[in-house]
Amino acid sequence: MTGRVTRHTLTVAAPADTLYALVADVTRWPVIFEPTVHVRLLEHDGHSERFQIWATTNGEVKTWTSRRTLDPRARTITFAQERSQAPIGSMGGAWHFREVPGGTEIVLDHDFTAVGDDPAALDWITRAVDHNSPVELAALGRVAQGGHPIDDLVFTFEDLVRLPGAAADAYEFVNRSDLWPDRLPHVSRVTLREEPPGVQDMEMDTVTADGSAHTTRSIRLCFPAEQIVYKQLVPPALLTGHSGSWEFHTGVEGTVVIARHTVAINPATITTVLGPSATVADARRFLRDALGANSRATLTHAGAYAGARVPVTEGTVP
Repeated sequence: MTGRVTRHTLTVAAPADTLYALVADVTRWPVIFEPTVHVRLLEHDGHSERFQIWATTNGEVKTWTSRRTLDPRARTITFAQERSQAPIGSMGGAWHFREVPGGTEIVLDHDFTAVGDDPAALDWITRAVDHNSPVELAALGRVAQGGHPIDDLVFTFEDLVRLPGAAADAYEFVNRSDLWPDRLPHVSRVTLREEPPGVQDMEMDTVTADGSAHTTRSIRLCFPAEQIVYKQLVPPALLTGHSGSWEFHTGVEGTVVIARHTVAINPATITTVLGPSATVADARRFLRDALGANSRATLTHAGAYAGARVPVTEGTVP
């Protein structure tokens, strides 16, 4: 098959080991790399791994499974798509992190083919790689040069909430976000497009406690009765990235939902958003409180909805 090879590079004023670690941890990709929506780690032994990734490619959400080999000593990560999605026939490549005067040169190589050697498809893939690669390199630079430890800026937290009713009904409440303006008092408008099934493009207007209005847009992936994951396409000013998930489990009595958030703080905006004396620690507390409260409020209403759908047993008083 006829293929193409591309190379994209960027020199960043940050240690090579820091940059290598950011690329090696795929669980952080949705809040670091703009195209990445979700990553599901399937296998990992420290030296090699296998994962499924969902990402935007030329405006479409695509998914594929990849294998990677990690070499921290050489600071090299090689990858190959195990199962590509048309029009990609095959895709592989490598990340290299090379120490240079003043920082690190990041080198991102790709080699790929198109299904059926279609020239138009090969051009489509090339455009996607040439668009996404510089965006990913720039994102690495922003995070690594933030002036703070990576673990302080990029972190995950979760709330476990127990609800009455069936997990399927709680899932349905969160899945049907197009009905949220009638179901959630802080949501005034939702525009929802779902194509293909299970892939949602959601734009939402909300009103906060102080009366201010906010518009957000997210890509959501819905795995029926099990999990809904999302990524904000335009995060708020305090963040460079925000992704999350809702996981639904049937408990001994009712439903257990885990609401998880992963965020990447933008240190340059902390004092603008939170005040001149605010610190990264203040931003972490603010985000934990604000985002956690939003999720718990939504789940309170989901629980009321699910609980109301529990059949009344004969002889009991409703």
